[in-house]
Amino acid sequence: GRMWAYTVGFTVLPHVGGFLGWFLNRKEIPAWYEKLKKPSWCPSRKVFPVAWTMLYTGMGYASYLVWNDLGGCSSKAIVPLGLYGAQLVLNWAWPPLFFGARNLNMALADILCLDGLALGTLCSWYRINRLAALLLLPYLGWLAMATCLTIRIWKDNPEKPGKND
Repeated sequence: GRMWAYTVGFTVLPHVGGFLGWFLNRKEIPAWYEKLKKPSWCPSRKVFPVAWTMLYTGMGYASYLVWNDLGGCSSKAIVPLGLYGAQLVLNWAWPPLFFGARNLNMALADILCLDGLALGTLCSWYRINRLAALLLLPYLGWLAMATCLTIRIWKDNPEKPGKND
């Protein structure tokens, strides 16, 4: 009877960091982000919360499937759930780096490492639960767009000396 609680817990977990990242940096979006030079294909600000809600729900549920198939926190779960946890931490770190610190260099380094960990997570999950791996595909697609967007913003908005003085 407790499985539903695990299902909900794993599904909700990614939203926690996502919500905190938005909440702590929400004032920086109109104040700073809107003034950045962005490519024409940059999604509208309204798309991001909807996309992240769906992506976090999918990856959270997928992590539950993997955890459940591996029998909980067993030694077999260390690598697949460790990769997931590491990529989730980098995912949560991106908004404070980008919006909070306005550090495009660190945000770019973060998302490039995140891409590798997310891909590693998908590969490790594929052997355990194919549905869980498939549930990560929209996330990897969105990350590819977000990475390209971060690269373009990084290239098109060079840091000005003395801006943090």
